[in-house]
Amino acid sequence: MLDKARTLPVDQVFMDIEDAVAPLAKPQARKNIVNALNEGGYDGKIRSVRVNDWTTQWTYADVIEVVEGAGPNLDAIMLPKVQTADQIIALDLLLTQLEKSNGLEVGRIGIEAQIENALGLINVDAIAQASPRVETIIFGPADFMASINMKSLVVGENPPGYDTGDAYHYILMRILMAARAYNKQAIDGPYLQIKDVEGFRRVAARSAALGFDGKWALHPGQVDAANEIYSPDQSDYDHAEMILDAYEYFTSASGGAKGAAMLGDEMIDEASRKMALVMAAKGRAAGLTRTQQFTVPE
Repeated sequence: MLDKARTLPVDQVFMDIEDAVAPLAKPQARKNIVNALNEGGYDGKIRSVRVNDWTTQWTYADVIEVVEGAGPNLDAIMLPKVQTADQIIALDLLLTQLEKSNGLEVGRIGIEAQIENALGLINVDAIAQASPRVETIIFGPADFMASINMKSLVVGENPPGYDTGDAYHYILMRILMAARAYNKQAIDGPYLQIKDVEGFRRVAARSAALGFDGKWALHPGQVDAANEIYSPDQSDYDHAEMILDAYEYFTSASGGAKGAAMLGDEMIDEASRKMALVMAAKGRAAGLTRTQQFTVPE
């Protein structure tokens, strides 16, 4: 899996020492991860390692061995089951000491905070601002479902009896609000039915529609769907770029210095520009190129 990840068209690879690794295998998993990071081949990808959570006996050893062994080739530590800001602060302090003692740039290694239970969600605002290292807030649906006694064994799907609406809407929106308030990324968690790509698409579409930045892929078969769903479609991207060009023109002296103007049948203004900036940035990041150009009115 560590080798396969090098070849996938993903933005980030995270290497796991937590739930995907049996307790007896964790020491060897650390060594495998250090070797993989140092061997390289993850060009253009964010390299993150998910350590065990602070309620276990493994966290400190996970962090120390990975940072001491491969710190220059590590971008972030993912901390699962975050419940309070203090847990982020503790990881920040440990990382700072390791960076100083190993001659690494202090503060370069980021933190990704995974929200997986009710207490973590209640404290998500404090968690998001607990350290400048925090880069991402992640929803962990499986453990979260267990923590609130949700009546379902299918991760990410509405539980039986919840026939109208989305049982995860509040959770997703709460994480998104904290992420946006403090300028962090918001990432949706895994869909465990890895052969059901249509199910993955359906679940991913919910968080993508709200504004999440991406979703975990547990299997290569989910990657293309994730890249498609969290990127704008071509028409939306073209429209966003047209709004930006039109707004720049109409607010200029040659365009009449207008604060609001018409683009076809649509009124555009400063709020339109802000929305278009978001859509255009996502499209550019996804590698889209324009198929339409704004023409200055005669």
